[in-house]
Amino acid sequence: MRTAVITTVSGRGLHLRRQRWGLAQQTSTPDLHVVVAMDDPTAFAACDGPGGGELVLVEQPLDGGELPLAAARNAGAAAALDRGADVLVFLDVDCIPSRGLVGRYRDAVRSEERMVLHCGTVNYLSAAESELSATGFDIDMLRGRPHPARPEPTAGSHDTDDWQLFWSLSFAVSATTWRRLGGFDERFAGYGGEDTDLGLRAHLADVPIRWWSGASASHQYHPSTQPPVQHLDSILRNANLFRDLHGFFPMTGWLEAFAAAGLARHDPVADRWTGLRQVLPDCLAPGVGKGTTGSRSAASSG
Repeated sequence: MRTAVITTVSGRGLHLRRQRWGLAQQTSTPDLHVVVAMDDPTAFAACDGPGGGELVLVEQPLDGGELPLAAARNAGAAAALDRGADVLVFLDVDCIPSRGLVGRYRDAVRSEERMVLHCGTVNYLSAAESELSATGFDIDMLRGRPHPARPEPTAGSHDTDDWQLFWSLSFAVSATTWRRLGGFDERFAGYGGEDTDLGLRAHLADVPIRWWSGASASHQYHPSTQPPVQHLDSILRNANLFRDLHGFFPMTGWLEAFAAAGLARHDPVADRWTGLRQVLPDCLAPGVGKGTTGSRSAASSG
């Protein structure tokens, strides 16, 4: 089966280099690595080092000044499918794959008896653990801590109907499943909601989530805020869109945290969330804290 790894990137050149080093160390290398640069002219220079498979470069312009995450992933998938990919592996640019990740996902898709969303565990590296060279480090020595709200099977796989656990940090699908689901909904512009929407649509299409051992990835540290106030506007807009599509709000943890910080409010009559004041990029509102990994919680994630 022809396998493609798809990565979207904006301003994370060193993280991309480390990911490509991890892909070069795979026990089963991908046939393609599709890198989608979201208005990032420096991203392709980060691909000049070791990597796995044929490199495919795709440019994706910004959407009204915001990162077009859903559209960029779809563009990467389209490029992979155009080149005959049967297995699509989506890997966040912050993630360094374990040595067996690509092979595990490929075997999982090859052996599936039905359409499935295949997910691997992600372990979060501390700032110190993320002090790695661009290449040459031993990926087998990466540890990190697992996400507390995600399954972590020690052997084989674990199926779940909890579609809200789906995330796009690391997952794989067959080309058939991708076409059936229609990819990410590009009406979700910017940050938040697109993962939960795809997870719900998969659930409604009777496509379960299957969590695998042996397909782990290590998430490189980057500064973050909790809740992510820098994405306030897009999270509120995407939460309202999700409500229009599905009848309820996602990302409730973030929405409630924004409300507690005086940044947003819910109008019970209109059943809409609105922002209350502008958030400056380099400032934190009262009640908003600095995060350590950039991870998304199960209750809050998009």
